[in-house]
Amino acid sequence: MRILLLKDVYKLGHAGDVKKVADGYARNYLIPQGFAVIATPGAVKQADEIKQKADILRTQLNTEMSALSEKIEGLVVAFASKAGETGKLYGSITPQMIADAIQEKSGAAIDKRQLDVEPIRTLGEHPVSVRLTVDIVPSVKVIVHREGEKVNLEPVVEKEIEAAAESIIEAVEELEASEEA
Repeated sequence: MRILLLKDVYKLGHAGDVKKVADGYARNYLIPQGFAVIATPGAVKQADEIKQKADILRTQLNTEMSALSEKIEGLVVAFASKAGETGKLYGSITPQMIADAIQEKSGAAIDKRQLDVEPIRTLGEHPVSVRLTVDIVPSVKVIVHREGEKVNLEPVVEKEIEAAAESIIEAVEELEASEEA
């Protein structure tokens, strides 16, 4: 079924786009939720107007969410959990637990549905994407360690600072080399 998107839909498209989707997806989700309409010739004529309005709304939302994105980007969240010898957890770290930890650390209200992660069931570092808008998707690092073990988060932060410093130094050297030439 061909539909015209009225709103941005994650992993599908932006408002004003004409897309071909499964009939059930359109009839049961997109159209009832107000995300899309059937792409009739009359509706397709309105696509440009819908795109312009959506672009304005998207830029406003992106400017509002960029400050929140800066708070969340690179955040490190640690969880202590019981695990077997193979590193498999006896429980799991759920998206709700991750959202609560992010909210506690950054003060940003994050819904568990904004996280692109399945429940975590193993020890180690796991990257988690936070979907603030269609365009802004900051990343958070989730560290799961055994209960009773101490995890020093400082080396993780120090490594990131060192990597950023090296990239700045390289950029400055390239700039100086281009000025000399």
